[in-house]
Amino acid sequence: MSHAEASTTTDHAPANPYRHELGNVLRLAVAQALAGANAVVVYATGAIVGNTLAPSPALATLPISIFVVGMALCTLPAGVIARRHGRRAAFLAGTGCGVVVGLLSTLAVILGSFWLFCAAMIFGGAYAAVVLSFRFAAADCAPSERRPRAMSAVMAGGVFAGVIGPQLVTVTMNLWPPHLFAATYLAQAAVAALSALVLLGVRLPMPTAAEVAGGRPIGAIAREPRFITAVICGLVSYLLMNFIMTAAPLAMRLCGLSQEASNLGLQWHVLAMYAPSFVTGRLITRFGAPRMVAAGLTLTAAAAAVGLAGMDVAHFWLSLILLGFGWNFGFLGASALVLQCHQPEERTRVQSLNDFIVFGTMALGSFASGSLLTAYGWETVLRISFVPLAVATVALIAAALYRSNSKAA
Repeated sequence: MSHAEASTTTDHAPANPYRHELGNVLRLAVAQALAGANAVVVYATGAIVGNTLAPSPALATLPISIFVVGMALCTLPAGVIARRHGRRAAFLAGTGCGVVVGLLSTLAVILGSFWLFCAAMIFGGAYAAVVLSFRFAAADCAPSERRPRAMSAVMAGGVFAGVIGPQLVTVTMNLWPPHLFAATYLAQAAVAALSALVLLGVRLPMPTAAEVAGGRPIGAIAREPRFITAVICGLVSYLLMNFIMTAAPLAMRLCGLSQEASNLGLQWHVLAMYAPSFVTGRLITRFGAPRMVAAGLTLTAAAAAVGLAGMDVAHFWLSLILLGFGWNFGFLGASALVLQCHQPEERTRVQSLNDFIVFGTMALGSFASGSLLTAYGWETVLRISFVPLAVATVALIAAALYRSNSKAA
C-alpha cells in the first residue's frame, strides 16, 4: 500500500473509529451546556421583548416563532454541510450564528426595532438547529450498543444550560439601563464564542464517499413506518414543549407574576428537560425507545392537566417541570427510533430530514401559541395540547401492531 493510500485509509476508515469517543462526548456535553443557554435566553426574554417592541400585542411571541422557523430552515443546510465537510464545520457555522444573534439582538433592543429583533431570531434558530444535531454526533462517536447512552450524556449537558441561561438573564437584564436585556444578549454572544472554542477540539472522521453520495432515495426512507412513527413522536414531543413553554412566561406576566418567578420557572423547566438524560439512555436500552416515548407523552399530558388546575406560581412551575420530563423521554426516545431507520451512509440526510419536519411543524405551533394565548387565554393553550398527544399515541400503537404483524408473517 502506498503512502497516499494509507493516508486515505486513516482519514476515512480508521482502524478504531471510536477511539475519541470519551473526549468527543465530553466536549459535546460542555458545548451543549454553553450553547443550550442560547435557547433558554430566547425563551425567557423573546416574548417579553416582543411584547415591548411589537406594533400589536398579537405579535408578542412572533420573535420566538421566527426562532423556531430559523431552526427549521437551517436543519437541511446544516445537514448538507455536515455531509460534505464534516460535522465540526457545521458546528462552527452554527456557533458563528450564535454570536450574530446576540449582537443583533443587542442592537435591536437599543434601537427599539421589533423587526431587527425578529431578524436576529433567524440566526438564533440556526444556532439552535446545529446544537440539536450534537445528539446525533454523539451517536456517531460510539458503537451501536452505546449510542443511546452517548446521546443522553450529551443532552445531560443541558442541565448546566438550565442554570446558565436563566441566571444569565437574571444577572444581566438590568445592567444597561434603560435597555432591558441588552447586556443579556451581549453575554449570550460571548457564551456562543466560548462554545466554538470547545467544539474546535471535537475529532470526528471526515465523511466517506458513500456518505456524500447519500445512500437510498430519501423518499423511500421517509415512507418507512418506523421513520413515520419516529417523526410523529419527536414532532409531538418537541411541538408541545415549545407550544406551552412559548406561552408560559407571558402568561405568568399577564397573571401578575414577577419576571424573577418566570425566570426561575424556566430554570426548573430546562433542568427537568435535561437532568433525566443521565439515565434516559440506560432506560431506552432496558425498556426500548417506544416505551420511553409513551412515558414522555404521559408526562406531557400531566403537565397540561396541572396547568389547567390553577394559575398560581406553584401550578406554573409544576407544569413546566413535568413538561420538561415529558420532552426528555419523548424526544430522546424518538431520536433513538430515528437511529434505527437508516444505514451509516444515510445518517446525516435522514437525521436532518427528521429535524426539518419536527422543527418546521413546531414553528406552526409556536405561531399558534401566541395567538391563542392573547385571544383565548392560557387554559385554551393547554386544552389544545391533548389533540397532538392523541395523534402520537395512535402512531405508537399502530407501529407496535405493525411490528407484531411483521414478526408473525
